[in-house]
Amino acid sequence: MAVLAESGSNPDVGLLYDINGLAADAPHWFDRVMEFVGEYGLLLAMSLLVLWCWSSVRRRGGEDAASSVAALVWAPIAAAIAVLVNIPIRGFVQRPRPFVDHQGLDVLVSGKTDFSFVSDHATITMALGVGLFVANRRFGIAGIALALLEGFCRVFMGVHYPTDVVGGFALGTAVALLLSPAAMALLTPLMRAVERSPRAGWIVRRRSAAGGQQDALLPSARASVENEERDLAA
Repeated sequence: MAVLAESGSNPDVGLLYDINGLAADAPHWFDRVMEFVGEYGLLLAMSLLVLWCWSSVRRRGGEDAASSVAALVWAPIAAAIAVLVNIPIRGFVQRPRPFVDHQGLDVLVSGKTDFSFVSDHATITMALGVGLFVANRRFGIAGIALALLEGFCRVFMGVHYPTDVVGGFALGTAVALLLSPAAMALLTPLMRAVERSPRAGWIVRRRSAAGGQQDALLPSARASVENEERDLAA
């Protein structure tokens, strides 16, 4: 009962052993898949999900296109800010990685020498997921689900305690939501200006080949063109 001796009455450590124990019982190939997914795969999937949402917003258009794109721009910015906020938190808490203090863990990734609390991977993915939710609920729910899976993978790999992951989720959510009003107040007018730009408007709204030239015109110029067309018709 070495596991019980290591965990004692600490549910955080007990849950760590329970989840990481799945890695010890799993086939070698499955551990290698989880190693890739937990270290790189889910971060890549989150990035592709953000790009997919951006493509959907551009294709749909509408009056809220600029604000939706602004929220998508905010999502990676929020993730970056959350990681920066985590630097002093890690230095203050100075919690060693779980495999440093606890024996018998099946550690799938080597070379982790920094502190454990809080998890950068959990912080990044949850900040991206919440940022996606601000832009589009359907994509946001998918992003939050990926973030939860990322948290499970980090504990499964033996590189984080469950509370490291929960702390990362809380940090990513707090940064993405609490700073969102100020970020949107700055980014939404910027995206509306980009939307009106003849050169950069495609970032916010997809223009059809037939109507692209006319859509790129300013309202006053478009009205002038329409008046000239009516005069010619007369």
